[in-house]
Amino acid sequence: MAAARQVLCLWALLGVPRVRCEPIRYSVAEEGESGSVVADVAEDAGLAPAQLSARRARIASPAARQHFRLERGSGRLVVAERLDREEMCGRSRTCTLAFELLLADPLQFLPIEVSVEDINDHSPVFPDERVTFKIPETSDPGSRFPVGAAQDLDIGSNDIQAYSMIPENEFFSIFTQRRHEGNMNVELVLEKPLDREEQSELDFTLIATDGGSTPRIGSTEIHIVVLDVNDNKPIFTQDTYNGRVVENAQEGSLVLRVMAMDADEGINGDISYQIIQSVGQSQPVFAINTKNGEIRVKTPLDFEASQKHELSVRAVDGGGLSTLTHVLIEVVDVNDNAPEIVVSSFNSPLPENVAPGTVVALFAVRDQDSGVNGEISCAVEEQLSFALRPAFKNYYELVTVSALDREERAQHTVVVTAADAGSPPLSSSHTFSVDISDVNDNAPVFNQTSYTMYVHENNAAALLVGAVKATDADAGPNGKVSYSVVPARAAEEEPCSCVSVQSESGGVFVLRPLDYEQLRQLEVVVSAADAGSPALSSSVSVRLLVVDENDNAPLVLHPGAQDGSPPSSELVPAGAAAGDLVSKVVAVDADSGQNSWLSYQLLRATEPGLFAVGAQSGEVRLRRPPSERDAAKQKLVVLVRDNGRPPLSATAALSVLLVPGSGDAPLPRQSPAAGDDDGSLTTSLIIALVFVSLLFLLSAAAFVACKVCKRKELSGGPVLYGPSSVQSYVADGAAAGTLPHAYCYEVSLTTGSGNSEFKFLKPVLPSLPAQHCS
Repeated sequence: MAAARQVLCLWALLGVPRVRCEPIRYSVAEEGESGSVVADVAEDAGLAPAQLSARRARIASPAARQHFRLERGSGRLVVAERLDREEMCGRSRTCTLAFELLLADPLQFLPIEVSVEDINDHSPVFPDERVTFKIPETSDPGSRFPVGAAQDLDIGSNDIQAYSMIPENEFFSIFTQRRHEGNMNVELVLEKPLDREEQSELDFTLIATDGGSTPRIGSTEIHIVVLDVNDNKPIFTQDTYNGRVVENAQEGSLVLRVMAMDADEGINGDISYQIIQSVGQSQPVFAINTKNGEIRVKTPLDFEASQKHELSVRAVDGGGLSTLTHVLIEVVDVNDNAPEIVVSSFNSPLPENVAPGTVVALFAVRDQDSGVNGEISCAVEEQLSFALRPAFKNYYELVTVSALDREERAQHTVVVTAADAGSPPLSSSHTFSVDISDVNDNAPVFNQTSYTMYVHENNAAALLVGAVKATDADAGPNGKVSYSVVPARAAEEEPCSCVSVQSESGGVFVLRPLDYEQLRQLEVVVSAADAGSPALSSSVSVRLLVVDENDNAPLVLHPGAQDGSPPSSELVPAGAAAGDLVSKVVAVDADSGQNSWLSYQLLRATEPGLFAVGAQSGEVRLRRPPSERDAAKQKLVVLVRDNGRPPLSATAALSVLLVPGSGDAPLPRQSPAAGDDDGSLTTSLIIALVFVSLLFLLSAAAFVACKVCKRKELSGGPVLYGPSSVQSYVADGAAAGTLPHAYCYEVSLTTGSGNSEFKFLKPVLPSLPAQHCS
């Protein structure tokens, strides 16, 4: 088949979406088989076949039926079904099927028009297979007798071109005249007077021939009956009658009335009317009253199916004479068809991060009514996120106009309404349910700005002390949160090794026993990350406070014999009075709070009634003056007990020598002490402080060595411990044992006082900032 192509677009603009250009035009003969090639669209559009597939090219037609299809692989436009020009366009001089080639990424329309060419596939058809004329024998030569013209559904040269008779006779000839509508008037012309006595009847065949390359013919039988005297035929009052009727007229509605007059009287003047049925009508649309010529609606009318009806009405008198007139009935359109919305493409779900202006759907609107009744307007009902944008001809795009947020609204229901301009207007609507797919645009959020947790010292390994909780507003993997411990500062390479967080539940575990006296608090940073790509995260500070347990017994600083030598003896002169200070027990406790509150009591003494110990101060004083009966050497054991639960205690042993003689000065109660006693006490305290300092240095060195060893053991392991790794680490921590304790004390002594006031302080715990475990 031949295809005439005309490409008037500037294809250099193909990169710009929705280019407006002249349509690509082709022609194809009707009755082509399905699959027949019309043209190579890809070549005419300047596109490679691969581009058609990549850009999801397809045919978008406003018609309900798809007459053509696109082969993406080859880029060819082929016939999808048998084309019948007469069925699609009737007797219209042109039959053009318009549609669009729709391309995506970017969106682009290429209008295409295919002209369906007529072929000579229909033969002429007469309204009646047999026509009878009753002609008076007195009819003059030149009298004309109208015959219902044959009709051919083909057009142009394939339409009827000539009429002939078989067999030819000497009485009649054929007269034809083409009307302005394109149809012909056909009449039999009497060439020679008839004589009923010679021949009362005459039969011949009238043949209509079209102009196809292989002509087709149609025929009707003509039967002539020669009558006696009826010398006047009916005459219509008008050559052509015109009428209008609305398409929703009820059956039986009067359209118009034709009228013919006959000058004869009697039976020869009685006129009857009949409609000559048009070719191609399966059933008559109008009916005529044979007596009065009223034409009424017989079947429902449809403006969209046929806008005009052309009828031939014959008037026949009782003598057989007839005449023919033409009736043109125009069907007036009423707004009886609601607009239609035909969706060409619809993208759902839609990512929530799409930019405003993204095309969600492409659809066409159409109305089978004409004029004002066919004018359509489209609108979106109560939508702030979507809008309509005209695309091409009667196509519209549904586009986004603002940012979308799945967490705020996961589905949008968009109702598009198309209404015509008729009175009353008709409308239809289509609902688009646009699902919004999740994008990882929300980081996990903790339910607290910071967490404070408590753990008692000497805790069990892998102890759960609390949990952190973060939520992510995203869905699916984007909303799945996992937890981990991260370095508190960017400069740190590894997070704390003594605290772990369970990746799924957020449970915080202390992996090894802690010692309040060594570490009072620590601060770690827990990160919550989602499973999106890329992953988003947030972090929170977790402060772990170690609660003191009473695990340290009091440490006696004075008197003391740390090197194993016997304690020094205190001297009490014989003249000492009751209440005189003999000595003072100095002790400290490494615990804090009430666990470090110390009380003193005399546990044992050689003479229990001779001495008394201050419960809070630890001062040893004479309860009564010494007597000669008292032993010269007194041994005292003082119990030092803390206030913990259960309490821990230590003992201090004192040796007191009673000096005989009355010349010695008594021990002062509140006056300054003798220089020798004061110097001896100061020396003892200095020795005790040196010993405690050495003990602290040794403990610190052991602690550092232990941490270095554990760091090497854990260097290859993960920071975040699972169940198996926690078990392993707990075992290692248990094997390591408890680190030695180191304390730092501050002792204040007053010299020159026999009372020797001690400022008894708690263990030195500088106001520690939140310590980070490394």
